[in-house]
Amino acid sequence: MKKLTISIVNYNSGEYLINCLNSLKKLKNELDFDVWVIDNNSVDNSINRAKSIFPDFNYLVNRKNLGFGKAHNQILKKAKTPFLLTLNPDTEIPLGTLKYILSYMEKNPDVGISTPRVEKPDGKLDKACHRGFPTPRASFEYFFLKNDKKYHLTDRDMTKIHEIDSCVGAFMFIRSSVLEKVGYFDEDYFLYGEDIDLCFRIKKAGLKIMYLPDVKVLHAKGISSGIKKESSSNSKASQETKSASVNYFNEVMGIFYKKHYAKKYPFFINWLVYLGINLKSSMTKIKKTV
Repeated sequence: MKKLTISIVNYNSGEYLINCLNSLKKLKNELDFDVWVIDNNSVDNSINRAKSIFPDFNYLVNRKNLGFGKAHNQILKKAKTPFLLTLNPDTEIPLGTLKYILSYMEKNPDVGISTPRVEKPDGKLDKACHRGFPTPRASFEYFFLKNDKKYHLTDRDMTKIHEIDSCVGAFMFIRSSVLEKVGYFDEDYFLYGEDIDLCFRIKKAGLKIMYLPDVKVLHAKGISSGIKKESSSNSKASQETKSASVNYFNEVMGIFYKKHYAKKYPFFINWLVYLGINLKSSMTKIKKTV
């Protein structure tokens, strides 16, 4: 019986999708899993190339771009395996990573989601895989005081297994039964934020999010959106896609704060938070990268 379903949302990822699927094909000897590639109306022929090169994988082609969470939910809601993995098409998984995490999850039933060390092409940690929740204090210290201890938990020992608040949707190894309990990706988020929202609900339900640094995944980061500093020059995203992605990125914190924090704080704190979000949004639109 297969224990894992891998869900990949593709949007004009080009050769990165092929490399991702090739890395998965190499893992078939160490673990049996299903792979689903959901295409969000790409125009770069990447999905047709993938079908031709990897006919044993499963494909779902949407007639329009449904966004990250809604596209993943199409597969997550119907998968029958006890574990699920959301994976970005601009990732590559080394040998041993999935087998290690599956074993860890089976031995630790109080864990809802696990992530390995997500590593960027320069070898540095993708900090999005190791986050604290964006409370008003954590966000203020990070964005305005450049103190990253609460926002990305940078004071932790990154060589040891430990609990975190949130990982990144590029790689989330999820216990299926947890989604049945807390719900799937919140489709109010089109792109960005749905991962931290899901982690928030899982921790609220009393389960853990764990960081497992003994294994890793490689992440080019931002190939589809084209707005990440480290990959903007390699992305083939159109200007329209980049502009839309910046807008989605800027909307996220407002949506998250309204859903999970606004009722906990007085009016003047909320006013300051929304002011900070608007200031950060303006800065992002000027730079056009995040």
